[in-house]
Amino acid sequence: MQTNETKDLKKYIPSIGVIVIAAYIAAQMLSDIASLKIGLLGSLSVDMGTFIYPITFTLRDLVHKILGKKNTRVLIITAAVVNLFMSLYLLWAADFPSDPEWGLGAEFQSILAPVWRIVIASIFAELISELVDTEIYHWFVTKITTKYQWARVLISNSVSVPIDNVIFAIGAFAFILPWTVVWEIFLVNLLVKYGITLLSLPLIYLVPDNQK
Repeated sequence: MQTNETKDLKKYIPSIGVIVIAAYIAAQMLSDIASLKIGLLGSLSVDMGTFIYPITFTLRDLVHKILGKKNTRVLIITAAVVNLFMSLYLLWAADFPSDPEWGLGAEFQSILAPVWRIVIASIFAELISELVDTEIYHWFVTKITTKYQWARVLISNSVSVPIDNVIFAIGAFAFILPWTVVWEIFLVNLLVKYGITLLSLPLIYLVPDNQK
């Protein structure tokens, strides 16, 4: 039986859904752009999208919780299309003739023109890992328990994050960077993503479970 508090909270589901979906798309786009830079964390190599991308897994869980499995799949595929369009638009903008008075055309092109191997690896990794995350999350809440909401996030992320790492690190950097650097990117990404997963676990309690 629903309490009055639960009923009141569910009135805000459409607005909450819009906010979470917008945050999910924005985080994916920002992480894809930032991944064009390889930074140093101490002495270890890390792509700079790593510090924001992991939140998308928990945001995906929030969408799943309030909108269900089918709508979550639609969001994941839509995000992949948006990221591809973003890359194509940045390529067009980079190649578009620059006003000589502006004087930063070459800098814009060198920074924001997409590196297609990284773009494709990133989008493919996001698509596969987020779809896997969806299946694991759905399996957990339908076959295991709807209790312990933190556990559904942790379990689904524990499967999807390594899959994302393997696809991205190898797809984007294998045979371009030394294997020691590829391994460093994989390792640091894994540690950072798990750390952010742990920090983001409480977010799952911010939205009502609209699938009950």
